[in-house]
Amino acid sequence: MTVHGGAASHGRASGHARSADGALDLELRMPAELGGDGRGTNPEQLFAAGFAACFHGALSLLARQEALDPAAISVVATVAFGRDPEDGGYLLRVDLVVRWPGVDPATADELIGKADALCPYARMAWRGTPTTITLAS
Repeated sequence: MTVHGGAASHGRASGHARSADGALDLELRMPAELGGDGRGTNPEQLFAAGFAACFHGALSLLARQEALDPAAISVVATVAFGRDPEDGGYLLRVDLVVRWPGVDPATADELIGKADALCPYARMAWRGTPTTITLAS
């Protein structure tokens, strides 16, 4: 994934993102709620899409292992951008809503808990993730 900068009042969420294979190719813009023009996607939307897809995949895998049909599962992720009240830094808050009609709620709850432990995005949210940042030469 490559992101190139563009013009914005303070440089956040501005520019162009393109995956190495070209499957993802989009403009990045600040959301209107944060003073941007809102005419592109933003990092929170991309994170929400990745989180929802990853959690959906983990839950679907677990459902198949229990001989349940995962076709009706849907996962909606909402990612909110805000300030940390402790130090004023930026934070993300993630809310996932799982819909799984036709499945016993107790069974769904159990598998959702297991998916939370399996999904790499959820694990990253709970545990943090090793990160390296390198200045290219």
